[in-house]
Amino acid sequence: MSDFSPEAPVYPEDATLQSLIGAPSSIPTDYVPTGDSLLPDVPLNAATEDDPRAVLQRYWGHPDFRGIQRDIIESILSGRDTVGLMPTGGGKSITFQVPALMMEGTCLVITPLIALMKDQVANLRQRGILATAIHSGMSRNDILRELDNVILGQYKFLYLSPERIHTEIFLVKLHQMQVSFITVDEAHCISQWGFDFRPSYLQVSALRAELPGTPILALTATATPTVLNDIQEQLGFREKCVFRMSFERPNISYQVLQSHDKIGDLVQLLQTSEGSAIVYTRSRSGTRDTALTLESVGISALYYHAGLSAADKDARQEAWQTGRTRVMVATNAFGMGIDKADVRLVVHLDLPDSIEAYFQEAGRAGRDGRPARALLLYNAHDHRLLAQRIPQTFPAKERIYAIYDDVACYYQMAAGDGEGAVLEFDLDKFCRVFHHFPVVVVNAFTILQRAGYLEYTDAEDTRSRLMMITQRDALYDYDSHNERAEAVLTALLRQYSGLFSDYVFIDESLLGKACGLTEDEVYPILMDLNRARILHYIPRKSVAHITYLCRRIEPGRLHLSSEVYEERLRQFEHRIHSMLRYCTDSDTCRSVQLLEYFDDHSAHPCGHCDVCDEASTHLHSAAEIEQIILHTLGDGAPHAATDFGLRHNDAELAGEVIDQLLDSGRIAFRHGQFSLC
Repeated sequence: MSDFSPEAPVYPEDATLQSLIGAPSSIPTDYVPTGDSLLPDVPLNAATEDDPRAVLQRYWGHPDFRGIQRDIIESILSGRDTVGLMPTGGGKSITFQVPALMMEGTCLVITPLIALMKDQVANLRQRGILATAIHSGMSRNDILRELDNVILGQYKFLYLSPERIHTEIFLVKLHQMQVSFITVDEAHCISQWGFDFRPSYLQVSALRAELPGTPILALTATATPTVLNDIQEQLGFREKCVFRMSFERPNISYQVLQSHDKIGDLVQLLQTSEGSAIVYTRSRSGTRDTALTLESVGISALYYHAGLSAADKDARQEAWQTGRTRVMVATNAFGMGIDKADVRLVVHLDLPDSIEAYFQEAGRAGRDGRPARALLLYNAHDHRLLAQRIPQTFPAKERIYAIYDDVACYYQMAAGDGEGAVLEFDLDKFCRVFHHFPVVVVNAFTILQRAGYLEYTDAEDTRSRLMMITQRDALYDYDSHNERAEAVLTALLRQYSGLFSDYVFIDESLLGKACGLTEDEVYPILMDLNRARILHYIPRKSVAHITYLCRRIEPGRLHLSSEVYEERLRQFEHRIHSMLRYCTDSDTCRSVQLLEYFDDHSAHPCGHCDVCDEASTHLHSAAEIEQIILHTLGDGAPHAATDFGLRHNDAELAGEVIDQLLDSGRIAFRHGQFSLC
């Protein structure tokens, strides 16, 4: 059952399978929530106030707006397409929620994460504002019902993912809706020049064609001038209109810490600080290993990554959000839309691919305005790994052409065939057969998709589905002689509606909890019921796909344009090199470096980052400098002088130490780099 559709009937805890058979399996399709208990004094389909500040005070209790919130609201109320550039914690949601309550109709909110939809819908409903969402976790009947309720004017907000925009159901219903304006959250995802480009966001531009006179509000917390221009072009702005809020976060102390024992340093950081924390690492296995290490030394921690089930993600996030767990160790899959104000520490164990990504993730610290720290643990090995991302992400054109031809051989696809074909793809098998590296293959597919040749959909767990295929009356005669099977059937009928009329998405772990079983115990029971023809159960499976976007091109005739390859390569190199400069520049305030990257040149030194801090400006001794140099070179690889992480104040003495090490034959200098002899 959807979190946003009307609730299913509640049955007594001691309800039996037989008593549930006759119970209604779904809410009538003509059901329309009245909203009387939520918003008795506010007409849902009419303006509620003339003054934005009155709306803010009534529903949020704030005396006035912050920063550029009022400017954005007035721009939307005047019917202008608008971009709002606001840092994390700047109050983006207020800029579309307030004007939506002042305008007739429903505000469409495009956002990429189901968890974000759930949070915002729940928050609005708590304030007495009717909102709903449609997403992939809902049945067709649930989606139709909620869209019909939007048409009837029952909701002021409809949240949906970009993937839903081009579905036939939505497009048919869209033209029957009264839409006040369209909000595109995380709008940088629509720009192919951005750090987090998502092809699905290109569907958002279709709304301009469907609703040409409807204003669009694009919101983002991280965008360079190039990306800002591209957002407006992609969304077909009638005229450019950008409101910027300073990215400066004076309460955050940004620090880069040279670390040769990251886990040890992390433990020390957490043991000597207080409050909630997020620790980012690049790999899924790294999240688990780090969380277990922290637990072993008495620091409560959970891990989070994209491979966890939806129920597991929700449970972990809730434990961290409510303070029952102090530390969340996560990949970059965690954080977007997280509304936790009291995060005191954000630590990166691995380097992000861009300043944009780092700034967004680090910005989740200190949203309550109190002092917080964002630390990046860095060493020369990180430098090499990140530099290697360039050739991995942009393989040589010849390599991309070879991979394209090998895919055709893999499927025995003849030249001129294949247009529109969607084929299951085993990445590991393909790489074994044709001797490619998986990372290179996946990145080659990304480039081929941008060029319009083929699309790769990464392996994702398809959600389990289930439908009752026996008649209700037949269940009276069903005798499984198995108490567990009866418990599972009872839980199914108690928790899910519509099982007798359509496939319904289910979660085996939640089903198990409802009847006192584990997920591993529920699976064979459902399979037995499937074999007994009581129900049809389609378990989830992890599978990737290749889609041919056009007919297969003959060998030697594939072409990657400069816009698809060279221009994007230059943009990616710029992001990587900017990230590396941030790590190695020990003379410029960290906050100033971050702000200048986003074209904000009004920043001044923060006074409390590792560069500005008085403790970090002392001169190293000759012995300390020698130890730093030899330790860095100790991994056996050549290094540039910037890898030593020495500060400008140390330059003169460092030169003398290097000369002594060269003269004594302990280090060598070749081709602009140092190495151990």
